[in-house]
Amino acid sequence: MPAEAIRSAVPDPCPRCGDTGWTLVEIEGVQRAARCDCFVERRRQRLIQKAGFPRRYLHCSFDKFNTKWQAGSPDLNLQKALQLSRDFVGDYPDVKAGLMYLGPCGVGKTHLAIATGRALILDKGAEVRFYDFRDLLREIQDSYNPESTSSELRILQPVIDCEVLILDELGAKKPTEWVKDTVTHLLTNRYNERRITIITSNYVDQPPQPAAEKLEDRIGTRLRSRLYEMCRDVVIDAKDYRQNILNPGYHR
Repeated sequence: MPAEAIRSAVPDPCPRCGDTGWTLVEIEGVQRAARCDCFVERRRQRLIQKAGFPRRYLHCSFDKFNTKWQAGSPDLNLQKALQLSRDFVGDYPDVKAGLMYLGPCGVGKTHLAIATGRALILDKGAEVRFYDFRDLLREIQDSYNPESTSSELRILQPVIDCEVLILDELGAKKPTEWVKDTVTHLLTNRYNERRITIITSNYVDQPPQPAAEKLEDRIGTRLRSRLYEMCRDVVIDAKDYRQNILNPGYHR
């Protein structure tokens, strides 16, 4: 690559701090060191990159959550879910429980979960990690070694330790008893350490069809009981957006 191209690819140093990350501010007539805005912005971008949000959902934000697509006017159920999510971010970190978005496919659960995660990063500087439940189960199962737990812990520890965990599609794959125990251990550790978990699931506690599986059927009674303590249920009762696209330019 020519030297001129290399130089043009390197961002100019911050004019305020010279890329030191610190600048001087005057407070009550005294100059003090403070973090420069460029340092804060770079940290936000690093946290967004580390969060592991799927590329399809990188656009998700509260402002882009459409609450009017069902009938062309605001849907109260969707508005309530959106407001609960905004309030949660506004109150963070002074929250006692996470959120669990429950409802059928295509109602915006993942959008709201990721929008909440992005807002926590951008507004509160929180460390957020996104995991698809099926992918996490696969990693746990692939790491299983009956003679050693070190590989399993290598997978689980970052999930246990992250500040905010988004677990998408809980119950999408029916786990074995061993995996149920492992996931219950993971979430119980997070609960005991007061770490916040945000969950989405297509399964509800009272399905509209009596023969349909409940969330408890998919994840077990013990884990469902734990989640009552860990998360506030946000039930979204709406039609499948993917089957009722009123605005073709909008992607849920």
